[in-house]
Amino acid sequence: MRPFVTDAVIVREGRIVLIKRGKEPWKGMWALPGGFAEEGETAEQCCEREALEETGLRVRAKKLVGVFSSLKRDPRGTIAGAYICELIGGELKGGDDAKEAKWFSLEELPELAFDHKKIIEEAKKLMR
Repeated sequence: MRPFVTDAVIVREGRIVLIKRGKEPWKGMWALPGGFAEEGETAEQCCEREALEETGLRVRAKKLVGVFSSLKRDPRGTIAGAYICELIGGELKGGDDAKEAKWFSLEELPELAFDHKKIIEEAKKLMR
């Protein structure tokens, strides 16, 4: 069975939160906050927990962007569920396996790990 991860799309005033990965794969590259689902939690709970652990921000998973399952998306073979999240509180700071967390303009994104550019493009369509 392929492992399941969630990715958090946290957008505010035309900016999005990205984390700099502290571990392989794609160590040192920017990515959406996210990670592996734990036993006994829903996909939404996973998304909210991972966002808090990696960014210090409390969020609520509001809308499913989609399920991303390309065999080329991640060398670990993951399937991802990505959610548009509502920012509830907290203070932005990198944590857990994120070396750094930072706001970026949606119009000036750095090169992204995984298929996160595609996820963001799909999320932008839903936020119009």
